[in-house]
Order: sequence, then structure tokens, then C-alpha cells
Amino acid sequence: MATTTTEKGYRGMGMEGPIARWYARITRPSLPEFQAIAQRVAAAVAPGGSVLEVAPGPGYFAIELARLGGRLVTGLDISHTFVEIARRNAIEAAVDVDFQQGNAAAMPFPADTFDYLLCRAAFKNFSDPESSLREMHRVLKPGGRAQIIDLRRDVTPDAIRQEVQNLKLGVFNSFVVQQTFRFMLIKRAYTRGQFRQMIAESPFEGGEIQDSLVGVEIMLTK
Repeated sequence: MATTTTEKGYRGMGMEGPIARWYARITRPSLPEFQAIAQRVAAAVAPGGSVLEVAPGPGYFAIELARLGGRLVTGLDISHTFVEIARRNAIEAAVDVDFQQGNAAAMPFPADTFDYLLCRAAFKNFSDPESSLREMHRVLKPGGRAQIIDLRRDVTPDAIRQEVQNLKLGVFNSFVVQQTFRFMLIKRAYTRGQFRQMIAESPFEGGEIQDSLVGVEIMLTK
């Protein structure tokens, strides 16, 4: 039987088992970044609002947002292992986050559910990015916003080295992450032009795109 995009929501190797647990370990030191993003999102979403993180991985951002209180926080990830890790992390942090397993291209939520949506460091891995954009639009409330943060395909080797150095991972993990950037992630990443084309063909009416050191930050409004 052929594998559908609903069954396989990622491109390449899935983030399950030891790979997912390794990723959870090496990204935990980036908590200050997740905390900063959580503060930004909290400032944009009124108390009582609802926020969805698409592909939350270990759940660090969603948990930090939940720590701030006053908002309903949900996470949706294709990886069963990540959902288990994120749920465990939320219990340890004593916060309420609804982590669910599912595909970004076929989300298990009604239309017009969320005020804000964040997708960080994952969009390039989606096997069906066009459907994922349509789903992001569908589950947002009218006036809701979607923020996509991801790698930029034209990033330079020097920028990658600087980004990895900033992570302070140690010699072995730094080498592995740098090689992963160079030989895997960049090949999956999109250019600004490709992002613009996908956005133009989506239900979103345009979007703001800003460059970062190694990536782009995109803000879309329904």
C-alpha cells in the first residue's frame, strides 16, 4: 500500500526514538530563545486566547508560554516520541499543555480554533507544505496570525558556523549539528522566493518575511 502524506508528514528520516531524544537534549540549552519567543507571543495574544504550536518537538516553547499563564496552549507533532517527551516535560513543569500527535497537513482541529500559530524549525521538513499552509489558515480564527521561523536555503557556511557556536553544544554535538545543517537541512530549506510563491498560492493574503542569521521569520494573517 502506498504511503500517503497523512501517514508520513515529514521529509526524510522521521524524528522518533533515539534521534528524537538526542534532539531534545541538544535543544534544551536553547531555553532562553524559547522563553523570548514565548514573551513575544504572549504580548500578541490577549489573555484567554488560544495558541497552537505546529511541530513543537520536545515542547519547550509551548511549555514556556504556558508558564506565563492565561492562554490555552496546544501542540501538534507527527512524532510519537516527541509527543511523549513533551507531555512528560509539561508534567515536570506543572503546566497544562495539550500535546497531540498528528500531521500538519491534516490537523485534527475544527476550523477557526486558534488565535495564534507558531511553527519553528519544522516547515522545511513537511512532506506537503502547501497543504500545511492551507491547514494553518483553516484552523486560525479570522484575524488570527501564523508565525513561521525556519532555515533559509541561501544561508552561508560562515553563518551556520556562527549559529552552531552560539548553541554551545560541545565539540561532538557541534560537529554533528553543523554537518546536519550542511548536508541535510539546507537541502530541504526554501528560498525567500519559494516562500513567497507558496504564500501567494495559499489562502493567506500575503505575508511579511524578515531574514535572521540563518533563516527567515514569516508572519501571516488570516
